[in-house]
Amino acid sequence: ISPCRPLPDAHALAAATRSSPPPLPRALSHYYRRPPQALRGICRLTSPRPARATLHAASAELEAGARSRRHRPPFPAPPDLSSSTAAAIGGWELGPDRGAAHVSAVAGEEARMASAAPQQLGGLGGSVNGSAAATPLHGPAAPAGANGADGYDSDGSYNFAPPTPSTLSMSIPPELAGAIPLIDRFQVEGFLKAMQKQIQSSGKRGFFIKKSVGPQVREKFTLEDMLCFQKDPIPTSLLKVPNDLVSRSIKLFHVILKYMGVDSPAIISLEERIELVAKLYKHTLKRSELRDELFAQISKQTRNNPDRSWLIRAWELMYLCASSMPPSKDIGAYLSEYVHYIAHGATTDSDVRVLALNTLNALKRSVKAGPRVAIPAREEIEALLTSRKLTTIVFFLDETFEEITYDMATTVADAVEELAGIIKLSVYSSFSLFECRKIVNGSKSSEVGNEEYIGLDDNKYIGDLLSEFKSAKDRNKGEILHCKLVFKKRLFRESDEAVTDPMFVQLSYVQLQHDYILGNYPVGRDDAAQLTALQILVEIGFIDNPESCVEWISLLERFLPRQVAITRAKRDWELDIISRYQLMEHLSKDDARNQFLRILRTLPYGNSVFFSVRKIDDPIGLLPGRIILGINKRGVHFFRPVPKEYLHSAELRDIMQFGSSNTAVFFKMRVAGVLHIFQFETKQGEEICVALQTHINDVMLRRYSKARSGSATSTVSQNDVSQADKPPNAEMYDKRVQELSKVVDESQKKADQLRDELQRKTQQEREMQEELEGLKDTLQSERHIIKEVTSERDRLKSLCDEKESSLQVALVEKNRLETKLTNGQGQENNTKMDLSGNHCERDTLTTVGSVNSGIEMLTKLEEELKSCRKELAASKEVSKKLIMERNMLEQRIQRLERAKSEEKSTMQRVYEDECRKLKAHTATLEQKLESATQSLNVAESTLALRNTEVDSLQNTLKELDELREFKAVCVRHNIHIQSLLGSVEIHILPLCISSGCGQKEPTDR
Repeated sequence: ISPCRPLPDAHALAAATRSSPPPLPRALSHYYRRPPQALRGICRLTSPRPARATLHAASAELEAGARSRRHRPPFPAPPDLSSSTAAAIGGWELGPDRGAAHVSAVAGEEARMASAAPQQLGGLGGSVNGSAAATPLHGPAAPAGANGADGYDSDGSYNFAPPTPSTLSMSIPPELAGAIPLIDRFQVEGFLKAMQKQIQSSGKRGFFIKKSVGPQVREKFTLEDMLCFQKDPIPTSLLKVPNDLVSRSIKLFHVILKYMGVDSPAIISLEERIELVAKLYKHTLKRSELRDELFAQISKQTRNNPDRSWLIRAWELMYLCASSMPPSKDIGAYLSEYVHYIAHGATTDSDVRVLALNTLNALKRSVKAGPRVAIPAREEIEALLTSRKLTTIVFFLDETFEEITYDMATTVADAVEELAGIIKLSVYSSFSLFECRKIVNGSKSSEVGNEEYIGLDDNKYIGDLLSEFKSAKDRNKGEILHCKLVFKKRLFRESDEAVTDPMFVQLSYVQLQHDYILGNYPVGRDDAAQLTALQILVEIGFIDNPESCVEWISLLERFLPRQVAITRAKRDWELDIISRYQLMEHLSKDDARNQFLRILRTLPYGNSVFFSVRKIDDPIGLLPGRIILGINKRGVHFFRPVPKEYLHSAELRDIMQFGSSNTAVFFKMRVAGVLHIFQFETKQGEEICVALQTHINDVMLRRYSKARSGSATSTVSQNDVSQADKPPNAEMYDKRVQELSKVVDESQKKADQLRDELQRKTQQEREMQEELEGLKDTLQSERHIIKEVTSERDRLKSLCDEKESSLQVALVEKNRLETKLTNGQGQENNTKMDLSGNHCERDTLTTVGSVNSGIEMLTKLEEELKSCRKELAASKEVSKKLIMERNMLEQRIQRLERAKSEEKSTMQRVYEDECRKLKAHTATLEQKLESATQSLNVAESTLALRNTEVDSLQNTLKELDELREFKAVCVRHNIHIQSLLGSVEIHILPLCISSGCGQKEPTDR
């Protein structure tokens, strides 16, 4: 076998094995199993010892195979294996001097030596050099290989070991295990040649200049080397792409380097990052080949990146791209496994792990939904970069709305789930978002019914929808186009009737009400008046005088369809609706809502979803140009749009076939016993077919379940019949009667207990009534005391006022006397002064005495006033306390009366319910007892008949035995006679012969 033969791929290996080649070692056979996760166990053998041990076992296996096949032809080389594939995978190297096979699976990191401080020449070699020494973020550091003298050159070129039989050129690390099935999509050899030309043209040293040690020097450039970080531009694409896309691929890598900040030492701003991402979207969003190339380039820049900031920017860019567009199926499988490995790696940086997890989730969503239709807006990119959410508004059919959040990767299904959580809608499988388009032309702005609702696919992006809304408004410059998102049901199913979620019922009511007001449910006058009255009751509840309500007229106009309203005078409608409304006093809003739904559900076309279509082919020729299709659980219904009129219905069993295209839908259905094909122009053909198929599936499922339940019921009934055919047992009926008697006794005891409890409650009520009367008497006495205290307070207050007025008079008199004393006139002369001195002293003494008496009186009045005020304050406190006690007593009385009335009504209701239940139960038991007695009588009569039959059968059996005995006697008698005849014949025959009778006719005997 020639040395250094390339290792074939799995298919070539299988084909070659049929011509008796040496078996593939078990340690290497895992490289060709799907899924690629099986490689992880082998790829983790990065230390030399376990790998060498495994490969020695493989070598022994190969040696045994070689000895057993010594005279067989050599291992055939696969003819379809390209040189690039062989160079990327490696080879089997068989030693001719020993005649045995030796295989080495030493990892790529083990074949290299990490130098102490290597210089990095821009390119692949220098970038890989930093994986073990600088930032071991994505995996374990590469240990030194067996050849301790080998290592990287200072310029970043590779230094390989000589090609001995115990070395392989490469070993795939675990994070690149998913790339093995894609080896043919990567152009490893072409990338190497282009890289060497680029380095030589730039005047640098050889990219793979090796420090040679021995005479044999061989260099191998592998897939692992190509998918490592490099800071220089790439000369060509990583994947095999068309020639016209190679230059674009190189430009993509330039943008990636610029986004990571490799080209410029300055920090790149947020606006520049947004522009770069938008440029990537613009070039790759519409081309799947460039998307794959972009993901391959970004994943390349995340492996063995020596700078943490560059690494984070690379993963950030990966997250941005995965959120808006998916890779192809095969690249997506490799990328998902690679991102999963990094996200759950033990040595991964925390920030990188967060970005990798976000990327993994974004990949799952984008692979399911596909690429974005429109280039994401700047605000979407900025929101994703700054980890914030954008908001938009979703409307309901009653013009209410809710605000939801979205980002670049949010789809319609995500928005529906979020909105259902906001409004607390637990069952939302039949709901979805719709695009509502309404063209407004001046005077037509207030018209109702010119909206167009277009169902949205669950995988459509919210960002694309908003972008379409904006572009549609820009296109319709002559007309005002209103576009909005509406949340409503896709279709009404029969299972909706069992849903009791209040929000589900409310949304169903709103949608049916919207369709009814638009005129989609043609009804008669009576039903229209009833439905309008129910809607008004749901809106405002019940009021005694509806005509006095300010909104009454507007409610009539709002809830009565316009087409129905013109068929009658307005006053007649108003009187009819008022009369029906006043009969709904006992109905609540929920009852009115359920009755409205029930009335519409009973219509032949009730609970329909409606589609506006245009006729293409009508074999009968009875349909107008434009019609409205209604689809529900009963079939397809046809309506004339203007004026709104019901035309025809086709039941589900009459529809033989249906289908749709992007612009049309057809039905092959039976009309009057004849099959016809109807074709209609519409863009909602898929929605029509899905709705119809869903109802057909529901009908088939219902029939299947009924058939199963019917078979189960028939089986049970057959068992019951077989049990009924058995003769009843009298003892069983007796036991049953005894059990029923016991149940009746227990029920009677329970009724007696309830009666005693009712009497006890009545006694308690009587006692509480007596206590209430006593409290009322106490309240009356307290009120009388309050009146007395109040009158005493008034008397003291009047007395205090009198004393205060007297005090004021005394004070005025005092001031007057003081003024009189101070204003005395002087003596006219000494004599007169002496003569008049005595008179003045007497007058002064007299005045002073009167003043003193006034002061004493004033003091007494003040003391009396103080005492009166104290008494007044005390009486006020007493009055307050009495008023508080009175209020408390009144409240207590009210509570007692309310509790008494409630307890009385409760007990009365419980008693009546128990009595009614007991009476019903007793009647049921009596009926059961009567039926059991009748059954017992029947059983006894049947038993008597059976006993009579048994006696007759026993007599018959006796007669049969006697006949058998007589038969046996007859048989024995016949046997005896035959034996006698035989003996007589024996004796007579010789006599006949001797007498000559035997010579005549022998047959006569």
